[in-house]
Amino acid sequence: MSAALQVTAFGLALLSTLFLLLATCTDCWMVNADDSLEVSHKCRGLWRECVTNMQDGVRTCDQYDSILADHPVKIVVTRTLMITADLLSGLALATLILGLDCITFFKEDPGVKLKMCYGAGAILGTGSILGLTGSVWYAVDVYVERAMLVSHNIFLGVHYDFGWSCWLGMAGSTGCFVASVLLTCCLY
Repeated sequence: MSAALQVTAFGLALLSTLFLLLATCTDCWMVNADDSLEVSHKCRGLWRECVTNMQDGVRTCDQYDSILADHPVKIVVTRTLMITADLLSGLALATLILGLDCITFFKEDPGVKLKMCYGAGAILGTGSILGLTGSVWYAVDVYVERAMLVSHNIFLGVHYDFGWSCWLGMAGSTGCFVASVLLTCCLY
């Protein structure tokens, strides 16, 4: 039972870590949702903004001036939280690999392997909280920005919704949290 639970937690943690990495690296955190002319498709990410022409499929991307330049708080905070979550989940995966019963490293001391699994669970839990905070922070900020403009009767022209990168960040963080719970609470 313990080995099956460890392998399940490892598979979930691996998939969730990949989701977190993809969310951090991709550029579709916000997507335009009500472009009535259907001429272009815009995505804004943490690192650049891309526009795809719907008629010919040509995609152009503008990178933000500099990583260190003045950016909106939501971008800076989300970048920081997502990169930290990526690093922590990668560290947790490395620790978990060494703690798995099917790996012969530290085979003579099962107590050390169990502590490694618990440690990996704690690290995954921390990373999941940071990733979920970053993803939700960005999503709430997009929603609040839109709601404030609507409440002041400002015509928006283009309406942005949460993009698939934002959802991928939330899914990856949730998966890391579930793997963390499996490793810290269910593993004996």
